[in-house]
Parts: sequence; structure tokens; C-alpha cells
Amino acid sequence: MPDSDALCLPVATLQRFAAQALAHHGLPAADADTVAEMMIEADLHGADAHGLFRLPRYIDRLRAGGYTRTPAIRVDKSKGGLARVNGDGAMGHLVVRRCVDEAIMRAREHGVSWVGCHDSNHAGAAGVWAMRPVAQDMIGIYMAVGSANHMAPWGGTESLLSTNPIAIGVPGGKGGPVLLDMATTNAAYGKVKMAAALGQTMPADWMIDAQGAPLTDPTRASEGSLLPIGGPKGYGLALMIGLLAGTLNGAALGRNLIDFNADDTTPTNTGQSILVIDLAALGAVELFKQQVDLLRQELTESALRPGFDGIRLPGDRALALHRERSAAGIPCPPVLVSALNRVAQDAGLPALETWT
Repeated sequence: MPDSDALCLPVATLQRFAAQALAHHGLPAADADTVAEMMIEADLHGADAHGLFRLPRYIDRLRAGGYTRTPAIRVDKSKGGLARVNGDGAMGHLVVRRCVDEAIMRAREHGVSWVGCHDSNHAGAAGVWAMRPVAQDMIGIYMAVGSANHMAPWGGTESLLSTNPIAIGVPGGKGGPVLLDMATTNAAYGKVKMAAALGQTMPADWMIDAQGAPLTDPTRASEGSLLPIGGPKGYGLALMIGLLAGTLNGAALGRNLIDFNADDTTPTNTGQSILVIDLAALGAVELFKQQVDLLRQELTESALRPGFDGIRLPGDRALALHRERSAAGIPCPPVLVSALNRVAQDAGLPALETWT
């Protein structure tokens, strides 16, 4: 969110603010800390539309009883490296963190694991979850069913699929990890919401209206459909991710999907899945990282096309931003500060500008 008028605050301050706001509305303190931590991780990666920007929406649903405040998150099916988690209607960050940690544990024992969930909720930025196994020298492949249908099947006009993101985190050596984090649409719906909040127009390739014409006014997003990446290929990828993260886990897909943005109380039964591969099970972890570094060097030092100033690997910008924001703080533009101050007022907390 580049903005010269942005208020830049330390990570610890913003995490404390979010945790206290969530706790005020009934989330147990430890869970509030976890959700706040994972929300801020999204901001650190530059996924601003999935970080603090979402706090007012989460609190609206929490206040209305749309989340189970004291859930019994548990594994309800398992065999070897496979497991399914029942999220019991908890905030999605709590459910997915349990899934990822369960997957890391099972991958350490079995070499590879697959853990999915049902009865979960929106859990923020996909890349945050794919990176969690990377710190353990493991590959993370995360998929999720989006929290509202915004994409029509290729050739159709009725929105029956969501943005259904996928993220892949791969450990690297001195050059750092490689992180792919992408929606299966040209733009994630969070970016549409962000554009509306900032009073911006959308690029013409983000959405189309019912007649197939470009829709550039984000305040009219409900009238249109997001365009899939690569046309029918993006549609196919969204469908397959939906089957693997949703249907396989007994979670919602298609017309059963609840619009998280418009409904405060109906259980969303969101589905997410994480695949984890333990590099140690294949041996030579350091050699793998060296090979990643070598490939990085080959790619970034290769010949440039006209008009390009450099070659980057997926995730380079996000991971560099993570380092920068961890040290310098997270910028909050005025529109976000105003929204968070309303959260503060409702929770009896000081205005964000006064936090230190």
C-alpha cells in the first residue's frame, strides 16, 4: 500500500493492537495472539489486502457469532501422512495453523504429508502458510477455496467458483527461498476490495460484467465476474484446487459456498489443504538448497528482454518486503487507519496513532 501519508507502525505494536481488539470481542487471549500474528505476516509479505485490512470484517463476524469463539479444532480422520482437521467453525487462521503444524509433524515422520480441513474460515494470504514449512527445510504447497464465488466457469456468466489460491514455498540457500503465491484469477478479490476502499479504478483485465464488457469500478464488483488467469486454463486450475481443498475435505464448493463478505452468521465450511515434503527424507538438504541457488543465478543473470530491468524469482519482492517491514514497520494508509480507529473505538482502545 504505497502512500506518502501512510502511518508506519512497528510490527509488535500492530500485532498487539489486533490481538487486543479480537480479545475484546470474545476470542481467548492466546487465540487472539495467534490470529493477530498470522494477519500481520500477510502485511509483512506485502499481501496488504489479507492483513490488517481484514480486521474490521473479522470483528464484524466475531461479534455476530459467525465464528466459534472457543472451538474444538481436532483431527477427525487420519492415516499415515494423511489427515483431515475439523475446524469447528473457528477463525481460519487458527484452523490452518493447526493443519500446517500437523502436516509438518507428519512429514517429519513419513517424509510427505497431506492435511486438509473443513468447517474452517477465511485464513488470509496463501503464501504465509506455504512458507511455514520452509523454515523446517520442507516444501509447502497450500491450496484454498476462496471465501466467496467471484468467477464464472469459462464461457458462463454465473459466478460459481472463487479465486481459489495456490502457494508453493521452496527452501533455498544463500539466495533465500522461492515463493509462488497466486490466485487463479487475474486479481484476488481482496485487491478489488482494496481498490474500492482507496477510491481507485481497476485495470480492465480484472473483471467483466454480465455482457462480457470490462468492469473497472470496484464498487460495482457484485455485478461482475473476475477473469481467470490464462482464460480456460485458470478456470480449470481453480476447479481442481476447489476439488482438492474443498470437496476432498468435505468442505463447501460451488453453489454451497457462503459469501464471507456479505454474511456474518452462516457457517462458511471453508476448505484448505497443505502438502508438505520433508527434504531430509530425500537426503542432501544442503545440496538441494545449493541447486536452488545455482538455478537462481542462472535465471537472474540470463539475457534480458527489452523493457525489463532485471529478472526476479517468484516471491523475491514479497520476501524482500518482509525483511524491510520487519525492520522499519508496516505502512498504514489513512483509509486503513480510519477503519482501524473505528475498531479501536468499538473495543474501548486508544486510537491507533497513539500506540507505541
